[in-house]
Amino acid sequence: MTQAVRSLADLQPLARELAAARRAAEAERERRAAALRLAEQERRVFELSVGPVTPLRSTGRAVPMRAQPAPEPRQREADERAVLLQALSDEIDVDSLLETDETLSYRREGIAVAVVRKLRRGHWALQAQLDLHGLRRDAAREALGRFIHDSARRGLRCVRVIHGKGHGSPGREPVLKARVRRWLVQKHEVLAFVQARASDGGAGALMVLLGSEPGPGPG
Repeated sequence: MTQAVRSLADLQPLARELAAARRAAEAERERRAAALRLAEQERRVFELSVGPVTPLRSTGRAVPMRAQPAPEPRQREADERAVLLQALSDEIDVDSLLETDETLSYRREGIAVAVVRKLRRGHWALQAQLDLHGLRRDAAREALGRFIHDSARRGLRCVRVIHGKGHGSPGREPVLKARVRRWLVQKHEVLAFVQARASDGGAGALMVLLGSEPGPGPG
């Protein structure tokens, strides 16, 4: 008798667990039934609002996820275009801005004379160059403006501009030589320039020192 009582006592927890499982299953069935009823009600309301709906036939094809295009820095691009379109005048009197030495060097206000001497001696390594040979005036002006702007934005300090010696021009006059000097003094990125040494192009090229912003630059 005692053994039978113990067996019944051992079965009671199991019975409680089974009853709880049945109640949980019943609650889940009720939840799903309620969700189906709600979905059916919403479908009927939708049909009453827009009329009968025919489901689209599935094609079995996966719809690829398209990557969103990267944001475009439109304002920065507009600012850069404005800089590149900035008119470089041919009418500016550049002679009064040039140093009265044998190469007619130039240094922006606030730039020390020693900077020009260093530039002439090759103190800064040449980092890029632009060759204007064969370009007409307007094309050369645009190319120079873009080159100076892009070089300064990249953080370059010393560049060379080759304008030629005029050997192929009418009267063998260097057509671009004076204009390039005139254009360079109008670019705020230009801190100084000197005629290149003979080994770097001599009278047919200029060595140009750049700074990213207007200012006194290196001493």
